[in-house]
Amino acid sequence: MARRTHTVTNQPPPLVGYDVYSADRALTEAVERHLDPEPLDEGREELAALGRASGSRQLQEWGTQANENPPRLRTHDRRGHRVDEVDFHPAWHRLLGKGVSAGLTSAWNRPGGHVRRAAAFVVWTQVEAGNLCPLSMTHAAVPALRTDPALAAEWEPRLTSVVYDRELRPARLKAGALFGMGMTEKQGGSDVRANTTAARPLDEDGTYELTGHKWFCSAPMSDGFLVLAQAPGGLTCFLVPRVLDDGSHNVFLLQRLKDKLGNRSNASAEVEFDGTWARRVGEEGRGVRTIIGMVAATRLDCVLGSAGLMRQAVAQAVHHCTHRAAFGAKLVDQPLMRNVLADLALESEAATTLALRLAAAYDDGGEQERALLRIAVPATKYWVTKRCAPVAVEAAECLGGNGYVEESGLPRLVRESPLNSVWEGAGNVQALDVLRALQREPQALNAYLQEVGRARGADHRLDAAIKNLLTDLADLEGVEGRARRLTERIALVLQGSLLVRFAPPQVADAFCAARLGGDAGSAFGTLPATLDLASVVERARPLS
Repeated sequence: MARRTHTVTNQPPPLVGYDVYSADRALTEAVERHLDPEPLDEGREELAALGRASGSRQLQEWGTQANENPPRLRTHDRRGHRVDEVDFHPAWHRLLGKGVSAGLTSAWNRPGGHVRRAAAFVVWTQVEAGNLCPLSMTHAAVPALRTDPALAAEWEPRLTSVVYDRELRPARLKAGALFGMGMTEKQGGSDVRANTTAARPLDEDGTYELTGHKWFCSAPMSDGFLVLAQAPGGLTCFLVPRVLDDGSHNVFLLQRLKDKLGNRSNASAEVEFDGTWARRVGEEGRGVRTIIGMVAATRLDCVLGSAGLMRQAVAQAVHHCTHRAAFGAKLVDQPLMRNVLADLALESEAATTLALRLAAAYDDGGEQERALLRIAVPATKYWVTKRCAPVAVEAAECLGGNGYVEESGLPRLVRESPLNSVWEGAGNVQALDVLRALQREPQALNAYLQEVGRARGADHRLDAAIKNLLTDLADLEGVEGRARRLTERIALVLQGSLLVRFAPPQVADAFCAARLGGDAGSAFGTLPATLDLASVVERARPLS
C-alpha cells in the first residue's frame, strides 16, 4: 500500500474572498471621520463594494495576470507604417476599466470626493498597483487644466467620467478619456527648467509645434498629455492630444518602454516630439506654476499608493502568522513575532491616517487647509513613501522562505515599494520643497503648527517632540544639509498628533513611545514589551 507523502498541513489559506475596505479599521474610521453625513452613506456603500471586489479571487487573479504579462511596444504595423501603440494584456484593461468606473478619476466635482477617492485608491492599490498610474495622472490633470477655463470646459468632463474607452480616436468622440504626463528629460531630470524640448508658435492662437525628447512619459497610451517645453517666453505647459480632431494621429513617436524594477504592468516610455501639435495651458513662461497643481495631486497619490502597499503587506503578514504555527504555538501569539507585526501595523496605520487627513484638506479647500497642504504634502510624500520599502521587506520576512517566493505575492509588493519614493520628485526634491515652504510661505508653517497643536497635552512624548521641532525651526540658517532630518520630524510629529487624537490609545501609545519617544531600536520588532501589542496586531488583522 502506497504511503501518503504529500499531506499539506500548517499552511495558511489564501487571503482572498474578503472585503479589503471594511477589514481595514484605520481606513474605515478615517472615512467616517472626514466625510460629512450627506455623502457618508453613499461613500460607505461604494467603498465596501470596491473592497469586496478587490478581495475577490477573480480580481486578484487579474492583478497577477497583468503583472506577469507586461505591455509590449508596437512601433510599426506589418506594412511598415508607424503606429506607436502599446499592447496590454486583457487583464490590464479590465482593471483599468474597473478603476475608472469606481471613481478614481472623478474626485473634483462630488461631495467628499477626495476622501472617497483616497480610500478607494488605498484599496485598489492592493489589487495591482500598475494601473494606478493613468488613474492618478488623469485625476491630477484637472487643476492644471483649470488654469485655462476653455480647456477645462472641454476636457474635464472626459477626465472625470466613469466610462473607460480604450480606443484611440478623437477625444471629442469619447465618453471618457485618460491623461498622461511628460516632464523629465535626459539632461534635466528633476531640474525641469533645464528642459530643451522646443515649442514653436503656430498661426492659430495658443497652438504650437513641439520638437524634443521626453525621457519619462507616464501612461503613453492615454488620450492626452501635459508636457513642459521651452516656448519663446520661457518654460511653458502644453496639452498634447494623442489623436487630432480630424482623426489623424499626432506625432508621438514611442522610442522604447522602460524595463522597470517593479510596476511591470504599467507602461512608462521615452517619446520623441517631431512637429507635434500642442495647445498652450496657462501663460508662456509659467509652465512650472501651471503644472504644479498636477504635481501636488500626484504626490498625494504616491502617499496613498504607499499606504495601500503597506496595508496589503501587513495584512498578508498578520494573516500568515495567524494561521501558521511553529515551536508549539501560532506565530501571532509568540511575543517576538507579535512585536514585529505590531511595529509594522503602526507604520501602516500612521500612513493611512495621515494620507486621509490630507485628502480631507483637499475637500475642504479653505485657505488654512491649502496652506497646510503646502508643507504637509511634500513632507508626507518624503516620509511615508520611504517607509514603504522596509515595511514590505519585513512583512515578506514574516512569511519566512514563503515570502521570497513569487506565488506569495510579497515579492511583487517588495519590487513595487520603492517606486512612490522616486516618482514625482525623489527624497531630496521633497525635502527641499519643504524648506521652500518654510522660508517663503509663513502661512504654511502656521497652518501646520495649528494642526499639530490640536493634540498638545494629550501625550508627553508628543509634546516634547513638538518642542524639539520648534527649536529646529527657529534656526533655518544652513538648513539644507539637515533638510531630510527636519522633514522626517515634521511628518512624524504630524502622524503622532493625528494618532493621539483619533487612534485607539494602545496604537497612539505605541507610536509615541517608538517614533517620538525613542523607545525602540532601528529595526522593526523592537517596541517596548510593556505596550499592549496584542491589541495593535488584532486591529490590523484582515479577517476574523
